[in-house]
Amino acid sequence: MNAATLAERLSAYLPVLLHGAGMTLLVSAAAILIGFALGAALLGLSLSGAGRGLARAAVAAYVSFFRGTPLLVQLLMAFYLPSAFGLDLPPLLVAIAVMGLNSAAFQCEILRAGLAAVPAGQIEAALSFGIAPRRVFRHVQLPQMARAVWPAVISEAIDVVKNSAIVSVIAVAELARGARQIAAANFRALEVYLAAGLTYLVLTGAIFLLGAWLGRRLWGGPRAASRMLPHEAGGRP
Repeated sequence: MNAATLAERLSAYLPVLLHGAGMTLLVSAAAILIGFALGAALLGLSLSGAGRGLARAAVAAYVSFFRGTPLLVQLLMAFYLPSAFGLDLPPLLVAIAVMGLNSAAFQCEILRAGLAAVPAGQIEAALSFGIAPRRVFRHVQLPQMARAVWPAVISEAIDVVKNSAIVSVIAVAELARGARQIAAANFRALEVYLAAGLTYLVLTGAIFLLGAWLGRRLWGGPRAASRMLPHEAGGRP
């Protein structure tokens, strides 16, 4: 087999892989946005004054469940459990919902760590000048929290893209499923999955570079994404 033949075959795989990559990005982007919004809501609920003990316990249980059980198990439960009650949900909807709920647990802890990173002295000083707590949060806590959590949020986005391969088990036509279909048709699994792996690498690399560029644009810090380690600020282990 020469390089020209290999290149010709890889180019034949390209339409299916690109379609799968587009679906991967759709599922991942929706999950990340849902996860961020829900994660922020969970954090606010756990910090709220009303029913604080019960709210904290509920949020802790939610976070423990989604961080402590495999994403595959969560996906299969959400897909098959409604069927037991005669409700058939679209696989794409289930995939987005489960990945969003899963990401929310991680992003809640990321945001919690970012909030805790703001020095308490700055908050006390602002309050001592008579500044309203909402303005303190908006002008003192939020900017510093956003800068602190940005690397971990980008790391979480990369993890969501990689973990999206799992949704192929419920027949969502994303990148991993497309690669599996090609390999089943031509029995050239090695080169097909190599092409799929490179596609995932391009996607995650693009997210990393975009996150680094946005970090520099927003905060002007050198290499805003240089500390993107999954375990930081409550990220995935």
